[in-house]
Amino acid sequence: MTLHTMAAIDAARIEAIVAEHAGFEGPLLPILHSIQREFGHIPEMAKEMIARALNLSRAEVHGVVTFYHDFRARPAGRHVLKLCRAEACQAMHGDALAEGIKALLGIDWHETTSDGAVTLEPVFCLGLCAQAPAAMLDGEVHARLDEHCLTGLLREVCR
Repeated sequence: MTLHTMAAIDAARIEAIVAEHAGFEGPLLPILHSIQREFGHIPEMAKEMIARALNLSRAEVHGVVTFYHDFRARPAGRHVLKLCRAEACQAMHGDALAEGIKALLGIDWHETTSDGAVTLEPVFCLGLCAQAPAAMLDGEVHARLDEHCLTGLLREVCR
C-alpha cells in the first residue's frame, strides 16, 4: 500500500468519524476522542478536515487538541507511563522520581523511547494524593512509588 493510498484511507476514515458525530451537540471533543481511538493520535490533516466540517478555524481545533493533555500529535509507544506532577506528589519527591525515570528512559515529557516501548507523559492529578507519588502505567494506577518500584514496573512490561 502506497503512502498516497494510506492517506486516502485515513482521510476517508476521518470524514466518516466526523460525519458520525456532526449532528451531536458540541461534537468536537467526541470527534477528537474517536479519531485518537482510531489512529492512536490526532493526525495533522484531521484538524483541517474537522475545522471545515464544523465551521471552525483550524486554529480553534488545534487549540482544543493542544489544551487537553490526553490528545497526542504522534502515536504513543507500546506502553504509556503517566507520572503525577501535582503538588502532593511533588511534595513526596515526585520531581526526583520524574528526573530519575526521564534519565533511565533517555527521554523527556511527551517523548517515546527510540525502541517505541514507552511514552512518558505528565498528568496533573491521579487522585491518589494521600499515597503520593503516583503514576499510571497503561491505565493502571500505582501509588507510593520510588524509583526502584517504577523501574521494576517498567522492566516487567518492557520485556
